[in-house]
Amino acid sequence: MTTPAAVPFCEAIRALAAPRRCVVVGTDTGVGKTVVSALLSRGLGATYWKPIQCGLPPLSPEPGDRDTVRHLAQLPDRCLLPEAYRLGLPASPHTAAAREGVAISRERLALPTVEGPLVVEPAGGLLVPLSRSLLQIELLRDWGLPAVLVTRTGLGTLNHTLLSLEALAARRIAVLGLVLNGPPHDDNRRTLAAITGLPLLAQLPADLPLTPRLLDRLWERSPLSQLWPAA
Repeated sequence: MTTPAAVPFCEAIRALAAPRRCVVVGTDTGVGKTVVSALLSRGLGATYWKPIQCGLPPLSPEPGDRDTVRHLAQLPDRCLLPEAYRLGLPASPHTAAAREGVAISRERLALPTVEGPLVVEPAGGLLVPLSRSLLQIELLRDWGLPAVLVTRTGLGTLNHTLLSLEALAARRIAVLGLVLNGPPHDDNRRTLAAITGLPLLAQLPADLPLTPRLLDRLWERSPLSQLWPAA
């Protein structure tokens, strides 16, 4: 059986020796990237950057993801970079931008220059269009950061996860491992581990309130806490 993540994972091993920087990607929208970004930002003592925010009050009932990470990770303001684009409509970036008459520029989305660890959380899924001529995954390839892939635990996750890994592998984007979000599903967890060969970096609990203390416990159990100790 062909392992979709084999080549990227080999490259990710080399990435672990580099500065502690990564991009948090997901199999789809709402899969838990923001919580995982908070987990990594708090664990690493990292700077957090959300390049494009789609969905802000009053058009969205939720606050922006930067505010969520601020609350969960308890980061100081200096570790929370401003978004390159703040768009009110909770929609695909190209749609939200068009609604406001904004043209999303690839150049404006270059990685910021920061010292120390960096966690980047893109908007939506891997292939979401940022414009009619630019897909999100092309930007990920520009950045050259290793990825942490967040995926669900239940029905459909095997297909969604493997398709996402194939898209990343085709662009030689390194993958550090998987984070599962949802009620435990032992067979899906074992199947993903067997097919991909990737480590399970964390499993987000489905029935516990999210708090900084819970993130600390999840980080202590994560393989990344040993490979990438906090600064």
